[in-house]
Amino acid sequence: MKLFVGLGNPGTKYAQNRHNIGFMALDRISEDYAFGPWRSKFQGQVCEGKLGDTKVFLLKPSTFMNLSGQSVGETVRFHKIPLEEIMVFHDELDLAPGKMRLKKGGGHAGHNGLRSISAHLGADYARIRLGIGHPGHKDAVAGFVLRDFAKADQDWLAKLLNGISDGATYLALGDESKFMNTVALQTAPPRSSKSLKLRPTTITSQAQIEEVTRNPMQILLDKFK
Repeated sequence: MKLFVGLGNPGTKYAQNRHNIGFMALDRISEDYAFGPWRSKFQGQVCEGKLGDTKVFLLKPSTFMNLSGQSVGETVRFHKIPLEEIMVFHDELDLAPGKMRLKKGGGHAGHNGLRSISAHLGADYARIRLGIGHPGHKDAVAGFVLRDFAKADQDWLAKLLNGISDGATYLALGDESKFMNTVALQTAPPRSSKSLKLRPTTITSQAQIEEVTRNPMQILLDKFK
């Protein structure tokens, strides 16, 4: 069992804010993989489904960002989920827009959502850092993260969310390298590979996973077997 947590603020007022990119990532996974309906539970919105053979809970805390740990803590204690099975998707000022990094453990770097989760659970959980860029001055950060994504952001944002959804099964299986590579195929696709332009959505079997991740050289060698 895995727990994917998306960080953001509840309500339509904040739905398209940069701070809510974690919510957006979970919404995309839920939609693409036909998860069950969202339900109000554990001071948040919860739904569940399967990625490959792995049962996955998706959680969007409804406590507002700086109290996210209350919702996550309740969910973890009820389902007895080990910290190493928790993945938290959140906005990252220190990454360029559209970039993504996966990090296990560490500090909260001033992110109030992570600060709250770490206060309730400790720091030994994984973070999926989703780059939104930086406004250039620390005094402008609050206004920047609480504003909607600009029209100019929509292209890279769509590619990033597509990549996260495409690679979600790998993340659930614990294959972080393939997850990162799948996201990269969307955000920085190879120029010469026409075969990688189509999204490998809703990967559900090991056979499909192996097919998607074969590189062009492997495909060429297979022709001569």
